Amino acid sequence: MDDSKIFIVGSNGQLGTALKHKYPNARYADRDQLDITDRNSVESFDWDGIEILINAAAYTNVDGAETSEGRTAAWGINADAVANLVAVAAQHNMTLIHVSSDYVFDGRLDNHTEDEAFSPLSVYGASKAAGDLAVSLAPKYYLIRTSWVIGEGNNFVRTMLGVGKKGINPTVVSDQIGRLTFTSELVKAIDFLLDKKPPFGTYNITNSGESVSWADITRKIYKFAGLDNSVTDVSTKEYFNGKENIAARPKQSTLDLMKIQSQGFESTDWEVALKSYVNKELNK
Repeated sequence: MDDSKIFIVGSNGQLGTALKHKYPNARYADRDQLDITDRNSVESFDWDGIEILINAAAYTNVDGAETSEGRTAAWGINADAVANLVAVAAQHNMTLIHVSSDYVFDGRLDNHTEDEAFSPLSVYGASKAAGDLAVSLAPKYYLIRTSWVIGEGNNFVRTMLGVGKKGINPTVVSDQIGRLTFTSELVKAIDFLLDKKPPFGTYNITNSGESVSWADITRKIYKFAGLDNSVTDVSTKEYFNGKENIAARPKQSTLDLMKIQSQGFESTDWEVALKSYVNKELNK
């Protein structure tokens, strides 16, 4: 595949950084050149030669979205901007790849399939669901729904490693259940979709393996790092007690992977990916 025909939106984020490594000839632009929240900016941008438009941009401050300013920003990036990209993708016959979230669901079901009805609990979740609806109107699209993303930059694994190295025994939420998704897995899945060209539509993409809590993941982090820190379990309600503007979280974030796997995609167990990630962090 000629990666010079790929354009990456959100190229400075965790996923965008990984995509640039995978597709070194791909095009991207900073906000001064392309403001995806501005329809005129999107429509007037030079899309000549672009066949694949990957949207890795998102407002991801879940709690920040509960504030007046954050609510506007979340809807602007996660919904309005997506509609702008859908329109330009249709106009220029581009295939749109868009990344969404488990937060479009309320987490009542143990396993979320691609055709589950939206039931967001938060402003962030609602804005992502609106973006998903916009993407579904694109003539050619792959909507990737994912959860608990870990890549380059600030993330849960790096935070817990830092805490552990300081000898701190953290208290971590134990009633939110799901699986990690490393950006390496997302990039592998995106490359699979572009190469194998399965039917357009929505595909759940996370690492495979047992669904566990954030507290359980923290214990695995310390095990792989050779640290003997203890981890105290706490409920989500207890963890956020007394804090303001806290968004409701889905208690169950496990995404069913059968659809993508039925197309021949081989998922990587999150524990295998986590061990590799921790080793790389320790060897920096």
